[in-house]
Amino acid sequence: MREETAVDQAIRINDMEQIFGWQQEEEELLEYKRQALRRERHELERDKKRFEREKRSFFAQKRVECMRLESERRLFDEKWRILEAELKRLAEDRQRLEKQRRFYECVDEHERRTHTAGHISHGIFFAGVADRQTLKKRYKDLLKIFHPDNACGDVATLQEINREYERLSQELAQ
Repeated sequence: MREETAVDQAIRINDMEQIFGWQQEEEELLEYKRQALRRERHELERDKKRFEREKRSFFAQKRVECMRLESERRLFDEKWRILEAELKRLAEDRQRLEKQRRFYECVDEHERRTHTAGHISHGIFFAGVADRQTLKKRYKDLLKIFHPDNACGDVATLQEINREYERLSQELAQ
């Protein structure tokens, strides 16, 4: 082989220095990229933890909201049942009041007819009663008919019968 000259040696050393310099630059560049990847990995892990906390918080809020909605639904259903019951009660009260109004209209009509004929008014239930014994018998018969435990019974009618009975028994006692 041929012997290297000083120039060849210098070129070769220069080439080696360039190669080593390039290699060192490559190593520095790689190290910089490694550090950048480590920082990015650290940021990603931090973001992952933050997202996990947000996820847990979101699901906790979702659970609370679902429980609140369920509670409101139950409350709404209960209010609806109460409203339906009250509406039914109001309808029953209306029917009862209508029945009572018709009853009192009949009583008024009877009293007008009785007064116009010049007779003493004994009321619709005790018409034709002349003495205390007949009054008691009619009262007992009416109690059997209009007692609230009977199918035809009515509290308002029974109260009216009691008032009329008391009034007539005082009139007949005199």
